[in-house]
Amino acid sequence: MEEDLCSFKHPVRQAPSGAGGRKSGEIWCAARVRIGAEERVRQRCLEQISSEVLKDCYVFHYEEKRHLYGDWIVQEKVLFPGYVFLVSGGVDSKVLDRELWRIKSVIGLLEMNGGFVLLDEREVDFLRMLGGCRQTVEFSEGIIEQSKVRVYSGPLVGKEKYIRKIDRHKRKALLEMPIFGEKQKMQVGLEIVEKI
Repeated sequence: MEEDLCSFKHPVRQAPSGAGGRKSGEIWCAARVRIGAEERVRQRCLEQISSEVLKDCYVFHYEEKRHLYGDWIVQEKVLFPGYVFLVSGGVDSKVLDRELWRIKSVIGLLEMNGGFVLLDEREVDFLRMLGGCRQTVEFSEGIIEQSKVRVYSGPLVGKEKYIRKIDRHKRKALLEMPIFGEKQKMQVGLEIVEKI
């Protein structure tokens, strides 16, 4: 329940529910947008779409460490380039899709097999658990113990089964997780501090 008390990174119309999933009547979906325009589209959606149609809008990020001028700095990158997550209050997805067409840089709601892709409760739970109250996958740390990855800090704790590849030099992990109704690959920050 701690997540309900978080101050969100982005101004929101209504505080999202805790890590327990979506609120009753919420419909989560993803809009495809021009890569690089995610934050601008998120802001325009909140400003231009009625709160009766759109309850909230998110862009998920991840932290990565970059080595610049001899120092490691933490930067935020978009976790799903080209996507903005929309939360509607239960209105028909077609109404939301029509509203989106007024927003510059929006390609449209994500579609599959002739229908809009709605995120199920497990996917919403996973995103909230991974991104926390700031919608940002913070940097994780772990070790490799007898050829198995064990994460001991950060949002990847207990989620080692989703790790498909680790780049120790770049301090990144490639995850494969269920989202948009299928498995998606994404990279997040992970530092392996020791190999035993």
